[in-house]
Amino acid sequence: MYKAKPFIKWAGGKSQLLKTIYANLPDNILDGNFTYVEPFLGSGAVMFFMLNNFKNIENLVVNDLNTELINTYKTIQNIPDKLIEVLTLYQTEYHSIEKEEFKKEFYYKKRELFNSRIESDLIQSALFIFLNKTCFNGLYRVNSKNEFNVPIGSYSKPLICDAYNIKQVSNLIQKVTFLNDDFEKTLDYVKTNAFFYFDPPYKPISSTSSFNSYAKVEFDDKEQKRLKDFCKNLDILGHSWMLSNSDVNTKETKNDFFDILYNDYNIQRVNASRAINSKGSKRGAIKELLITNYEVELNVLY
Repeated sequence: MYKAKPFIKWAGGKSQLLKTIYANLPDNILDGNFTYVEPFLGSGAVMFFMLNNFKNIENLVVNDLNTELINTYKTIQNIPDKLIEVLTLYQTEYHSIEKEEFKKEFYYKKRELFNSRIESDLIQSALFIFLNKTCFNGLYRVNSKNEFNVPIGSYSKPLICDAYNIKQVSNLIQKVTFLNDDFEKTLDYVKTNAFFYFDPPYKPISSTSSFNSYAKVEFDDKEQKRLKDFCKNLDILGHSWMLSNSDVNTKETKNDFFDILYNDYNIQRVNASRAINSKGSKRGAIKELLITNYEVELNVLY
């Protein structure tokens, strides 16, 4: 049976960690009904996994500060056929261009139009997906002016319109509430027993690491501490939560930022991989943190 999957490539996507995440889910959500909340949505790999595998989710609330991303989710939720029409046109036009110079001209005109933000939500969503499928390494990055600035990729005929998956995604996310707000606002939509999964912008693993902005607001150490305070509040309210972040101790062994910040909770170091980086040598296996406010009894995903 076909299962809907993320329709974009996204730095920090959690597809490779799904089995580990499942193994560490709290036992109380495996049986009874619950609300699922994801305050930093991104590609939505974990949301898709939860929707595909848990029929006992009563309510889903997801959020991301990236307005273009949330707009695209809503477009797929509400008017998938119209989006497919536009993407099919983009794909046909792009694939018909043979000369590299004209391909570049087409791409950069679409990027300029996207950054102008004068188009309808439908066209803006189509441009968002088009750029994701044709830009360098599928990376989403904006500058201080909130302008998408990734150069064209080297794909000759990328799949820009995956019509079947878009329709399946639309069917799957009909009951999802999409927010474009601060992560703390998600709590306003929680009425019952909830499980929160946090995948915030990761803290750079060393002082020399570069940081790519996926939204115009930077998620610095002050924000990491505010997120921890929010998690503490959820703990007091009786909600379960899981949080992923970088293991900064890997490169700087004296850097115990998260070990100190979350010292009252359960911290695991798990194997992950980095699929998106401008340098191929920096992709591959890495360690990440998986932090929970509950004791873990490992579950098995078949």
